[in-house]
Amino acid sequence: MNLRQIFVSVLLFGVAGLLLFMYLQAWIEEQHTESGKKLQQETINQVFGNFHTFCSGPWRGRADPFGVVAASSGSRLPEQQQTSESPLSWFRGVYLPPALHPLNKTFVRGGEWQDTDSTQEKRRAFLQDFCRKYNSRKKLQTHLVHLVSRIYVEDRHKVLYCEVPKAGCSNWKRVLMVLSGLAASANNISHDDVHYGKHLRKLDSYDLKGIYTRLNTYTKFIFVRDPMERLVSAFRDKFEHPNSYYHPVFGKAIIKKYRQNADEEALKTGSGVKFKEFIQYLLDSHRPIGMDIHWEQVSKLCYPCLINYDFIGKFETLEEDANYFLQLVGAPANLKFPKFKDRHSSDERTSTEVVRQYLKELSKEERQLTYDFYYLDYLMFNYTSPLV
Repeated sequence: MNLRQIFVSVLLFGVAGLLLFMYLQAWIEEQHTESGKKLQQETINQVFGNFHTFCSGPWRGRADPFGVVAASSGSRLPEQQQTSESPLSWFRGVYLPPALHPLNKTFVRGGEWQDTDSTQEKRRAFLQDFCRKYNSRKKLQTHLVHLVSRIYVEDRHKVLYCEVPKAGCSNWKRVLMVLSGLAASANNISHDDVHYGKHLRKLDSYDLKGIYTRLNTYTKFIFVRDPMERLVSAFRDKFEHPNSYYHPVFGKAIIKKYRQNADEEALKTGSGVKFKEFIQYLLDSHRPIGMDIHWEQVSKLCYPCLINYDFIGKFETLEEDANYFLQLVGAPANLKFPKFKDRHSSDERTSTEVVRQYLKELSKEERQLTYDFYYLDYLMFNYTSPLV
């Protein structure tokens, strides 16, 4: 082989190598792009609870927190459904939300409820309009039981109650126990019986047919609260009083990560968490401990745009709304919503002024980010945004 042939061979070999390198580089970039897109989608799914539908308006380009839910293979099924149904049946498409029915006012006595009724119709219409504007009727592709895991069932009066902690939920569960015949009076039911007695059945304990039938035929109700008031109320309840669960589980993790030079006693007990430290935990995308229902967004507890609630009560008008609802569902005339505070009765209630004092501990940026965290709850239930 002469010198010219050797030169040509080397040249061809070099060109082939260059083409191979360019191909491999393009392939690697393609894989990297796909991996990046997958990571972005996983992040969006994590932030919005696996909702991943595009919507318009203020959320253009963000994940739709009311859209199609991604199926989770790790979800736990109730025992009776594990044996009676194939796991594949949990991925049947069902359409939500169920139809919103006019309130049945047959049992309403007297004319004093006219203003309350008018307010209720406005709340229902506002939420319906909000959901219609930012969401369309989607086909659900997940376990229906996940969406109803916070809903309690009272079959005698055919009502479904979605529990929102720190919005009167303890007394509502007392009322449900009376309605179901488990107790004669709400005033004699202890806190432990309410929360740990397992007297009330949840909707996710039924099979799919039972869940869907009740969603479509029972009166569904929810009570909500100003998000900042609810947040501060939860903090005061769980971290400013002795607590054998929240201090060692949440408190220790929060102090360890967010308090500089924490003393040994605080690290050991988890007691004495400061509100600012709690907010740092809440806003951290890499929290040292997960979320909790007491400060989780209502949009992720009760899915108000996937489940049409027939009655929307507010903590700010709790007694009036609750007693009107009891008339709507035909409750006994002598059953009134309890007025007492469930725990720490000597403490001042968490009011707007109390919230203002706690927010002073935060920077302006932290206040804004906390508001943003509960942005959907403010919008859906027409609460006035705080001055941050």
